[in-house]
Amino acid sequence: MLRIRSRAGLLCLPLLLMFSACSQRKPSVGDAERFLAEAESRLLDLATQEARISWVQSTYITHDTELLAAAARERTIAATMDFAKQATRFDGVDLPPEPARKMELLKRALTMPAPSDKAESEELSLISTRMEGVYGRGKYCPGGDSSNCLDVGAITRTMAESRDPNRLLDVWKGWRTISPPMRQDYQRYVELANKGARELGMPDTGALWRSKYDMPPDDFAREVERLWEQVKPLYVSLHAYVRSRLSQKYGAAVVPPDGPIPAHLLGNIWAQSWENVSPLVSPPGADPAFDLTKILKEKNIDALGMVRYGERFFTSLGFEPLPPTFWDRSLFLKPRDREVVCHASAWDVDSAGDLRIKMCIDITGEDFTTIHHELGHNFYQRAYNRQPILFRDSANDGFHEAVGDTIALSVTPEYLVRVGLLRTAPDASKDIGLLLNRALEKVAFLPFGLLVDQWRWKVFSGEIAPANYNQAWWELRRKYQGVEAPAPRSEADFDPGAKYHVPSGVPYTRYFLAHILQFQFHRALAKAAGCADPLHRCSIFESKEAGQKLISMLEMGQSRPWPEALEALTGSRQMDATAILDYFAPLKKWLDEQNQGKATGW
Repeated sequence: MLRIRSRAGLLCLPLLLMFSACSQRKPSVGDAERFLAEAESRLLDLATQEARISWVQSTYITHDTELLAAAARERTIAATMDFAKQATRFDGVDLPPEPARKMELLKRALTMPAPSDKAESEELSLISTRMEGVYGRGKYCPGGDSSNCLDVGAITRTMAESRDPNRLLDVWKGWRTISPPMRQDYQRYVELANKGARELGMPDTGALWRSKYDMPPDDFAREVERLWEQVKPLYVSLHAYVRSRLSQKYGAAVVPPDGPIPAHLLGNIWAQSWENVSPLVSPPGADPAFDLTKILKEKNIDALGMVRYGERFFTSLGFEPLPPTFWDRSLFLKPRDREVVCHASAWDVDSAGDLRIKMCIDITGEDFTTIHHELGHNFYQRAYNRQPILFRDSANDGFHEAVGDTIALSVTPEYLVRVGLLRTAPDASKDIGLLLNRALEKVAFLPFGLLVDQWRWKVFSGEIAPANYNQAWWELRRKYQGVEAPAPRSEADFDPGAKYHVPSGVPYTRYFLAHILQFQFHRALAKAAGCADPLHRCSIFESKEAGQKLISMLEMGQSRPWPEALEALTGSRQMDATAILDYFAPLKKWLDEQNQGKATGW
């Protein structure tokens, strides 16, 4: 520890001397480049330390590991804040393009900006780590029976499999008992993060988050709404159809045929995706003709085998295999002897090849897809790790989320045949079933992916006051999703905190963008692969042409503004939801036919 402190002191000394001199003269390009070199070196060292400690905290949740993770996070945030503030001293320097971009990225690097006051910075880190720990340990014990408690995985399975509305309501309400204890912490988190954002020249933390997209924050907010308006008609058609089928199943008294859908009946703990209600809403003859979960189990594919399938897809495109350390250090199964954060995540621990995933894998088709998604992060991380440190990230955070999902769109019946998981692909008569299943996953998610940050942006700006946290949450759920709480909710509840990304402070608009971008990527890569089939039947598996196009974009990292990275892959500089409309065009026509004479909207 003494050596580390000494090293930190040596790094700070030149900066202090430099800025003392800068008080008497204008900083030069050379001063800026030396500052950036020292900042990158220091931040890489701190980020690696934090990643290692955070890995332990996520896979061994204890009071002590939470304290260690909080301290590591505080050190990284404090250093990043310090460098971000120092970077503003170079605002008037005419820098070459590369250092100029680094300066801009450094100034908006944080998602959880901490105040410069050390006590407040430490408090913010502790609150953040504590909320994540509360979520990770969260359980619901029906009837108060501590011997029969359900964690998030068990509740997720119940929500997916049960068709008993009373049972679904019970576990839906039960999971939301974990979050009220976070409410006061979250209010303080907002206060402290906003104070840090203002020190960086931003009005609030939401504006800081929106500033990360190579455009002014308000312009980005309008861009998100533009994309939503492009896809909204498709979502409204899907919503109307699903509501009608659920109303037939549960009765109009439970699911009104012209109002919002009760959130507990959509097969997902947050009603964010609806693929688990596919058996209830798919009409006769529209089934997808195969059950991937059943296939995986019948073939005795274990968790490690599922990950191998994901790796094989990437290597078929021309990527190098994952390193041996990936297989040694990743967490694939939930341990029996300790608490872990089961939420799937991908890790690049040292920005130099120590890649891992952390995931409590179940043998399901859903987890098969999730594995492809997480590996997309890992292969992206490795592709850009030759870039300068401040460029070792995706073009924007939506790109990172989109890459793996783009690969998952190629998990078509034809792909499953080629890898031996399916004997023959279903014929075109099954396309509506295939598309409906995918729409229940992808299209249903779009408004949820949008509204989580709509809520947080308004909370950070003060438009939503603490006294209205829960009411505003459900107003947005109704506005965008057409979904409502199935039981009375009050400000004694804190339902946003029952979603992992809220207590963990992870921005969520990236997932909305990813759901737009993945179809735009898929359309471009399918064209590169020479696929002449309908877009929803195209797989880029084993296409080196598509692979090289993808690799070239990934290797850019964050070195260029995201429109340039998008153009390198798709030929367009604008995010465009028409690809998702193209993909689901046959389904939209079918849905509109089914909805004739029925109410749409809510």
